[in-house]
Amino acid sequence: MANSEQEEEREVLTSIYDGDPAFRELSPKTYQYKCGIDGDRKSFLVELTWGENYPNEPPQINMETFYNKPLSETLKSKVVKFLDEEASALLGGAMTFSLFEAIKDKLDYFFEGEDEASAAQEADASKDDVEVSSDNENAASSKKAPKKEQLTKAQKRKQWDRMDNKGEKPRGWDWIDVIHHLSSTGPKVESSSTT
Repeated sequence: MANSEQEEEREVLTSIYDGDPAFRELSPKTYQYKCGIDGDRKSFLVELTWGENYPNEPPQINMETFYNKPLSETLKSKVVKFLDEEASALLGGAMTFSLFEAIKDKLDYFFEGEDEASAAQEADASKDDVEVSSDNENAASSKKAPKKEQLTKAQKRKQWDRMDNKGEKPRGWDWIDVIHHLSSTGPKVESSSTT
């Protein structure tokens, strides 16, 4: 009985999420959904795996994917707790779609407090950086600072002309001319003329 319900839910999920890049079916019983904008700091990947008795038991929730590596453990546990509560309320019926949609609706809720936590971590990191930099400044003050090179207007213009519209050097600007390089560094071949 459960297998026919699972098969029916699988067909529904594939038809609903057809063409949605955030949805992925890893196997007939494992589904992933990426919540938030891809690559954004406020996004994560939820993986649900159906057991043998699904939908009469909640799916297994996995937040330990590579995509979620930068997330804090508190955020991951917050998502898992929320999904467990939602799944227990939906037992006995198809729930994967409902769980994915509930998470999308509560995306801002999950990241509440994360901004303050990340700001505190950054403050601690910058404090450590200040301590390290003050040590480096003491060591650097004993050494003489290198003199900054002054460029003429013509040299600056020539450098500017080498940049593209984004202010970056074009692809291949530092490539070596292989023929020229080999001719100047390779073995000298002496030509012997026979007359």
